[in-house]
Amino acid sequence: MTELHILRPHALGLPKARSLALRWVEQAQTDFGLRCQYTEGQQEDEVGFSRSGVAGTLVVSHDRFELKVKLGFLLGTFKERIEREITSNLDTLLAPQAVPKKQS
Repeated sequence: MTELHILRPHALGLPKARSLALRWVEQAQTDFGLRCQYTEGQQEDEVGFSRSGVAGTLVVSHDRFELKVKLGFLLGTFKERIEREITSNLDTLLAPQAVPKKQS
């Protein structure tokens, strides 16, 4: 089984991050046919998702999005392409909300 781990910091706070995570869930269900289960928590939310050959979680907190994905044997051969697609989608979702870069 092939695993992906993608971590993206942000400065949104949990309510705004939650809103973006719900948009991610809609996109994941529509574009990729994932079955998603969203669980809200006080400190962080967790989205469990799966479909044939894919299972994972997206943990959403006040300062980060952490995505862990397990790919089955067949999809594992496309790991790099899948990782690029997931990273691109997550970065696009977070782009307007990006963490400001520190000035030197």
